[in-house]
Amino acid sequence: MDFMELMNSAEYDFLRTHPRLGKRIMLLGVSGSYGYGTDREGSDVDFRGVTLNLPSDLIGLTRFEQYEDVRTDTVIYSFVKLIHLLLNCNPNTIEILGLDEDQYLICSPLGQKLLDHRELFLSKRAAASFGYYADAQLRRLQNAMARETLSQPSREEHILRSVSHALEDFNRRHASREKNRIRLYLDRAQTSGLETEIFLDASFEHYPLRNYNELMNTLNCVIRDYDKIGKRNHKKDENHLNKHAMHLIRLFMMGIDILEKAEIHTRRSGDDRTLLLRIRNGAYMKGGVLVPEFYEIVSDYEKRFEEAGKRSLLPDAPDMERVERFVEEVNQYAIREDCE
Repeated sequence: MDFMELMNSAEYDFLRTHPRLGKRIMLLGVSGSYGYGTDREGSDVDFRGVTLNLPSDLIGLTRFEQYEDVRTDTVIYSFVKLIHLLLNCNPNTIEILGLDEDQYLICSPLGQKLLDHRELFLSKRAAASFGYYADAQLRRLQNAMARETLSQPSREEHILRSVSHALEDFNRRHASREKNRIRLYLDRAQTSGLETEIFLDASFEHYPLRNYNELMNTLNCVIRDYDKIGKRNHKKDENHLNKHAMHLIRLFMMGIDILEKAEIHTRRSGDDRTLLLRIRNGAYMKGGVLVPEFYEIVSDYEKRFEEAGKRSLLPDAPDMERVERFVEEVNQYAIREDCE
């Protein structure tokens, strides 16, 4: 597929006409299955990128985090938001820095400078971030399997474990500055059609409303992911499960590369690509259930990932002084360019 031709089509005019994009775009690359090298006939095209903040975002009152065009599945982060995500080695954004050269459709001089500084964002935090995202993928698979084999009360217990994991991660990320008490538990259902259901007891003190919304969205997201895989179209359900299974292994592959080699490889090749495509194409799915051999592969990658985290020579956290110097340099350019 000619991605450059696609990007220059009328469908993507927003890239050229939107005041926050145009010449302000630092990087724009291919994402999703085409970015990972796991595309097949009918795969969607996803673009991801980063754009400079406006001066008013940096020294004024405006605020901008990302531009999203749902129709074309394009997401472009502001530089400032991207940096905050990269500092935690967020898998959905660190992959933007690990594309092959031919996968970048836009790479400005500042975009190239960002790529040249990618090592700034590689730290042992990758073990937690990639581990968390891989765990989320595994929970989606386990939840889906549970829907077919467990009773409603047992399924609700399964969801409770998943929600509790998500709550633990949220509290880990916000514990330094916020106070809250939340208890999740099962009890006799009040919702029609359920025998048992999850309840929440909570108290908040001086709690930011935006973070409360984030918390509720985090918990709801787990339940929403569980409910996405329905029973009406088993073939479609299997396709979703195969995709989740593939991404689980892909996350381990990328995480191991970062922790062992301090390298970001978004597009998989060779044996990695072969395995991912076999998973995606249903080689480990029998009768709507992932076969034991797949979970043996998961176990092997989990062990390799854990060992990579233990042996990693990466720093515990990014060098914030270097990061701040780089960010200041880019943001000063963003302000100066608009003023000239």
